[in-house]
Amino acid sequence: MNRRSLLQGLAGMAALSLFSGCTRAAPAAKSSAVTALKHPESYWRGKVSPAAYAVLFEEDTERSGSSPLDREKRAGTFVCAACHLPLFVSRYKFDSGTGWPSFTQPIPGHMATKTDYRMFLPRTEYHCARCGGHQGHVFDDGPPPRGERWCNNGLALRFVPQGQTLPALRG
Repeated sequence: MNRRSLLQGLAGMAALSLFSGCTRAAPAAKSSAVTALKHPESYWRGKVSPAAYAVLFEEDTERSGSSPLDREKRAGTFVCAACHLPLFVSRYKFDSGTGWPSFTQPIPGHMATKTDYRMFLPRTEYHCARCGGHQGHVFDDGPPPRGERWCNNGLALRFVPQGQTLPALRG
């Protein structure tokens, strides 16, 4: 073994030990009791804005700080921008300081999750359980008691203030 191989091996072990301490919150359920729609993604193209379509069905991410929903403080419900399934209630919203709307938990059974490896380290990505629209990622750095931060793209949501009728499910 030469010195270069030894240094590369040590660097690899150091990186592995560093990354093994990085964990992401895993939601309790991998899927939901909501019946998934069978539409192709193209079905949603004319039903949401081009920017929302890019987030929801091409798994794009909106720019941090660009969503007015990050600053939304009223009581109400956040629904999927595509199919209108209720995803979050406002009492679980908090200011994470990230520039994206963040929640401590979703409405039970209304999200589906998968592991995302696009940023090298695995992350838990979540989607609307009904239409499959990409919402965001869940991390383990949220406030007590759950310690979860459901970091959502505002373009993937629509806010309905308390007292207003929720929109009919679409699809």
